[in-house]
Amino acid sequence: MGTVDKKNALRAGAVAAGTTLMMLLMSSPALALTPDDGDDPGPGLSVAETLGLYVVAPLALFAVIAGLVMVLDKSKKQS
Repeated sequence: MGTVDKKNALRAGAVAAGTTLMMLLMSSPALALTPDDGDDPGPGLSVAETLGLYVVAPLALFAVIAGLVMVLDKSKKQS
């Protein structure tokens, strides 16, 4: 494989940092405070609902998929 010298690594880091900084400066989070026409936000989620939706549900889905893969695996076991 090729080697990466310090100069190219610094250049790549500077480009990545500059691009990220410009994206942050160009975005305007203040515009998110003014609602658009047709916005009708619902009630907020409780802590339990948020944890269930964003932590428990993905972990359960992962466990179900992994379990199905292991159970339905048709390859021969190496013994």
